[in-house]
Amino acid sequence: MLKHFFHQAKTSADCTKLCCTKIENFTVKAGKLTIFEDVNIHVHCGQLTALIGPNGAGKSTLLKAILGEVSHTGNLRYVDAKDAHTGAPVIGYVPQYLKFDVSSPTTVLDLFAACLTNRPVWLFPAGKLRQQVLESLKMVRAADLIDRRLGALSGGELQRILLALALNPTPDLLLLDEPVSGVDQNGLEIFYEILEELQAKSDMAIILISHDLNMVARYADQVVLLNKGVVCSGTPQEVFADKRTRKIFGMLAGAGEKKNGLDFVWKPHNKKHNANALNCDCKDCNPENREDRLVANSQAMSEGGED
Repeated sequence: MLKHFFHQAKTSADCTKLCCTKIENFTVKAGKLTIFEDVNIHVHCGQLTALIGPNGAGKSTLLKAILGEVSHTGNLRYVDAKDAHTGAPVIGYVPQYLKFDVSSPTTVLDLFAACLTNRPVWLFPAGKLRQQVLESLKMVRAADLIDRRLGALSGGELQRILLALALNPTPDLLLLDEPVSGVDQNGLEIFYEILEELQAKSDMAIILISHDLNMVARYADQVVLLNKGVVCSGTPQEVFADKRTRKIFGMLAGAGEKKNGLDFVWKPHNKKHNANALNCDCKDCNPENREDRLVANSQAMSEGGED
């Protein structure tokens, strides 16, 4: 059960140069109520896409729809590095929190054993998995927590453990549902730094729900404003400058302007798809549109840094 929770689907091919995940025309309805409709999002390997929007916009529901846990219409398309349709990608998922008995003696190693084996933990010595678990924990700077009780972990430590579980095996698409909600500033920065390291070392695409616009400005390659549907999308600079974003977030979205005295930190990113995505048929990557798009992004970045 836990194993299914953290990994939902599998593919036989690993991406090494270019992958493309397309969420096409996703619509979710609950009776006569439309949660969201006609959502289209396109993500490449090595790219962090941040979902932002007001409460009730449908962000968490969208992730659950991608996982197949919520009934929906629309298609999820995945293309691997060889430009071949592989069906469903390997998907890793990190929830906002994990419900468990804090008084339980269950350790981090025990949790991994429950997720990574098909046999009951008490019939499979967790020690045999120790080295594999250590390698996974090293990826999230948590190797020293392997024998710690789950109930003794801080909020930030627990979220890094859940991230390590979602990375085993390495997914093509990593979904993060407000993974650092309630985590202190130090833990929050560590988590985002780990995501940046993962982007640099692997080809996975990341979709992150966040209400922290400053962190989104620093770490996201693409931002999607969702409110019952996609309102706008683009670079952080483009989306935060959009009047529709400012209408929803008010002064928070306008804080990137120096005249307001609360600058966002616009952090440049090396986007893998810009160099390798010429075979992708989307508007942003099509050779006929790619150069204009890159020029527009460059201008937006320059304007964001002016007085």
